[in-house]
Formats: sequence, structure tokens, C-alpha cells
Amino acid sequence: MPRDTLLAPHPAQLVDAVDRARDALLRRQQPDGHWVFELEADATIPAEYVLLEHYLDRVDAPLQVKIGVYLRSIQGEHGGWPLFHDGAFNLSASVKAYFALKLIGDDPAAPHMVRARDAILAAGGAERTNVFTRAQLALYGEVPWRAVPCMPVELVLLPRWFPFHLDKVSYWSRTVIVPLVVLLALRPRARNRAGVRIQELFCTPPEQVRDWIRGPYRSGWGRIFKYLDMLVRGAERYFPARLRRRAVAWGVRFVTVRLNGKDGLGGIYPAMANTVMMFDALGYASDHPYAAKAWAAVRKLLVVAEDRAYCQPCLSPVWDTSLAGHALAEAESGAAPSVAAASAWLRSKQELDVVGDWARSRPHAVPGGWAFQYENAHYPDVDDTAVVGMLLDRHIQEGGDAALSEAVRRARDWVVGMQSRDGGWGAFDADNNHSYLNHIPFADHGALLDPSTADVTARCVSFLVQAGIAADDGVIVRALAWLRSEQVADGSWFGRWGTNYIYGTWSVLCALNAAGVPGNDAAVRRAVSFLLDTQREDGGWGEDNETYADAPHGRYHRSNPSQTAWALLGLMAAGEADHPAVAHGVAWLAAQQKPDGEWDETPYTAVGFPRVFYLRYHGYRLFFPLMALARYRSLQRSNDRRVIWGF
Repeated sequence: MPRDTLLAPHPAQLVDAVDRARDALLRRQQPDGHWVFELEADATIPAEYVLLEHYLDRVDAPLQVKIGVYLRSIQGEHGGWPLFHDGAFNLSASVKAYFALKLIGDDPAAPHMVRARDAILAAGGAERTNVFTRAQLALYGEVPWRAVPCMPVELVLLPRWFPFHLDKVSYWSRTVIVPLVVLLALRPRARNRAGVRIQELFCTPPEQVRDWIRGPYRSGWGRIFKYLDMLVRGAERYFPARLRRRAVAWGVRFVTVRLNGKDGLGGIYPAMANTVMMFDALGYASDHPYAAKAWAAVRKLLVVAEDRAYCQPCLSPVWDTSLAGHALAEAESGAAPSVAAASAWLRSKQELDVVGDWARSRPHAVPGGWAFQYENAHYPDVDDTAVVGMLLDRHIQEGGDAALSEAVRRARDWVVGMQSRDGGWGAFDADNNHSYLNHIPFADHGALLDPSTADVTARCVSFLVQAGIAADDGVIVRALAWLRSEQVADGSWFGRWGTNYIYGTWSVLCALNAAGVPGNDAAVRRAVSFLLDTQREDGGWGEDNETYADAPHGRYHRSNPSQTAWALLGLMAAGEADHPAVAHGVAWLAAQQKPDGEWDETPYTAVGFPRVFYLRYHGYRLFFPLMALARYRSLQRSNDRRVIWGF
């Protein structure tokens, strides 16, 4: 339907839509007040889980049958596996998925396996997969160890002034690297009782490949680091055995201190799986407390349905609960019983005691953040902390539990302490911007670092201003200056953790509004123009993950509920609640709502690492449409069209 024929729903219809969406979300609230939704990635994580079971020879055959159903169901028409729904063929994901299906028992002559193999060979074969895939293949003996960039375990002992140091890479890289370099030093071999091989996926026999290490060549640094890789590889055999034992012991201590109980090292699958394999390679029995905890943490990530199963990359309860709380606060009030229960649960998850890795760069900051997962004390998340802080503050301001004010204060102080020197914020660390490290051979994914990003910075501005920091305070002034410098020529902002320019633009417009930047400001007007220009004919918005490559910003072949909601929330924050485009977007959301109050959304609208790893939050299709519809209803009922909250 053309945009100019769409009308906003009648007020009574809007009330009904909001009520049904609210009830749908309330039905999913846990008895203790929190929410947790499935978090889905691509084929990589479930395939790696299958490989892990065969590596350990702990094969759960019925579970693997269900994972096989899942993997076959997401195979692309191109024959391989994409990084997100309806995405292009990805070589590394396809090699892992093929290997997993063969381990599960799929016949290589089956049509789906033939199509996958043909696509892999056409793309250059398994020898051209990324570093992490080649490391997995080396553990299975499918490629020689020289196929993996040289990362000697002794690097964990390097001083902080050295160009490479664990403090200089992101938390996710740190937690993945430490157990991995121990594995690289030990060079264990997967048990692989079935003896499954995948040599048919190589265009050139692995022992004949001479150019395993190909960069990344993003600049001259890449070639320099390749030669350093060659030098270190040659020298590694001469490293003293005593030094290696000391480095391995350091790595084990690092992991065990951060083992994180049933929630696992770093709360993310790759680090957790590497930990399981590290303990196994070191000879820990499966019932050893450390090994048992590590394995239980991995198993906790499984989603097992009647007919299929997959493994999640991590769990997202704090993020889900804070977003659900904001949506319900908008639909009801910040003091509603559901919001009160969510706030109390969130308060119990605030990290007030553990001084995490973040303190290496900010030793004077006092703990007060929230992690993304149930528990991840060493790695609280700045983004989660800002969003939770805004919810608790709104709960207090609208008549909720005033005792939560101390939690908000601690969160505010920690976020202020985590500001980077450039004025922005990263997700887990400050000043984690040593860009040359993204050029080492190990970093072919280009996601080794955690620099300032517009979406996280915007969220921090929104929280800090809502929590009482003046817009002319130096913290806010520096942040706004950084955000202005990051605006793209088309008026948008890049979205690091959500897809993509729609997400980033919504986030920054909320921050500018919270900081009192007027709607006629040039940056605001350019951002509004971007959102208006990218609205689709049906009234909604959508954006492809290919925008992290070269696709046009803010464009997709369909509208999506979460991205439509972000665009609407951004426009309303910019003072455009009465613009016809907003009415059209609201009409599209209302028309797409199902009788049960929910929305369907298959495309992936979130990001782990741009161009490498994408996410589908199963709760996004519920949180954000409800928030947008409820906010529109509230503004239409009011004589004041200003959005008064930071989020």
C-alpha cells in the first residue's frame, strides 16, 4: 500500500494494539521478574558445538539429530550457509556446517551435502576459511598447524608497554585468546571416534598449501605482521620450556579466576568451548570441578525443542529484561508491578564488588555496572548499564522504589569513569582502540578491538542526562562533540550493535533529545531526513546486514518490526510525532501485529561483529514495536510532543 494512503490507527485501535502487545510481553515474564529470550546466530555456533562433542567423545546422539534438523533448515539456496537470514554464502560457516552434518551422519552423497560441497569448492575450498575455522580444523588434523597464525602462549606474559598485550584487545578477544593459545601450545587432537574427515572440501591438499597466512592486508601493517609471524614461528621452537610452562600456568589461572560458574568464561560460547578443550588437553578429568563447570556452562546455551535444537552464542537476560521493562514502562508506567519486579531483579544483578578487567585502563572507577548475561562479573557492559540505569531511574521518578537511587548513582559513576579519551564509550573497555592490532594475521575478522561507538555513546549520554548530569557538564559536552563528528554524510550514524544506520540514528537522536539539542539543529535535521528518505512504500523501515559492507544505508527488500520501531522512536525523539511518516509507520506496525499481540520477524537485526557475526534477538520483535506504539499513543494524548525520557 502506498505510504500516502496509510492512516494511523484509530485511537481505540491503538489502545487495543498496545494492550495486546503488553499482554504478550507480560505472558513471557519469569516469576522472579526477569525475561530471557532466545539469542540466535548463524550455523557456526551449533556446528562448533557438534564438533566439540566429537572432540571430547561425549556425543549426545539424540541431541545431534535435532541440531542436524536445524542446520539443514537454514541452508541457503546458494548451497552453503549464510551469516544471517537470507544472506550471501559464507565459506567458513559452510565448512563448519558441512563438517558437523557429516559427523552427525549425513551421507556426503545426499543432495544437500553435494550442493554444499560444490559451493565450498567454488569459493576456493576449506583452505580459504578464516583463522578460527582453520584452528578448529587443525584440532581435527584436517590442516597442519602452520595453517594457523603463530600465537605463542608466551604472549600472555608480555609487558603492558609491548605493542601486543591482552589489555589492548577487547574483552571478547581476551577471553577467547587465552584458552586458545594454551591449546595452540599443546596441540591436542580431537578424539573423533567416528574418524570423519572432510578432505573433499579442499581445492588443494592441505599439505601442499603454502599460503595459509594471507593477511589481513588492510594496510602496510598487514604485510609487516605477516613477516613477523614468519619470524616468530621460526623462533618459537627455541623458547625455553620453563617459560612455556609458566605461560600455560598463567593462562590457566586467568581462566579459573574468571570461570564464572555455570555462566562460563566471558559468558560467550567461543571462550567457553576453548576453556572446555583447554582443561581436557591439560588432563583434567571430566568430573574435575573446573572441567565440569566449563562443560555445564556450554550446555546451558542449548535450545532444545521437540524437533530441532541449536546452541546460542550467549544468553541475554539483563538486556532482555531492561528492554522489556522500558517497553512496559511506556505502555503502563515506570511504577507498574511488572516494571517493579523487573527493576528488583535487575538490582540484584548489579556488580558492586568485583573489579573487572576494565579497571586495567580505569583503575579509579568504582564497580557499578551490569553484565549482559546472568553473571559475568569481570565483564560488565556499558550499554547494558546505561539502559538498566535509565529504567531504574524512570521507575524511581514515576513513583517506584526510591531505594534504587543508590544503584543508579553507582551505575552513573561507573559509566562516567568508563568514558574514553575521545569522548565516546566502548562496550566493555575504555580506550580500546589500538587499531594496528586489527592487522595481525590472527585478526582476519577485524573485530579484535572495542573502540567508542555511536550507539553505546548515545546510550550513555541519554542515561547520564536523565540521571541528573547537566548537558553542559564536560562529560556530556565531549560526548556530544564526538557524536557530531561521527555523523555520516547522509545524516545517519553507524550502528555497531544493531542493524545498522537506522539503529545508530535512532540511538543518537534519543541522546540529542535528552541533552536538550533542539529539533532544528542541523545534525538533527539531517538525521530526520535520512529516516524519512529510507521509509519504505508500505510505511515501515528495514535494513540489510549487507550495509556493513557496501549496500545502501537503511535499505532492505522488506520492512521489519524492530527497525520500523527504531525509526519511529528516533523521529519522535526529534520532535516529529505529528509527521505523516510517523503515522504511516505506526499504521504499518499495527497492521502487522498478530492476534496474539506479537509480531513475526525472521531477519537478523543485531550484530556481534560487523561483516563476521550477526544476531537475531527473539525478543526484539516484541520490545520495540510495543515501545514505539505506546510512545506514539502517549504523545498523541498529550499537549506536549516532547519525549522526556532518555531511551
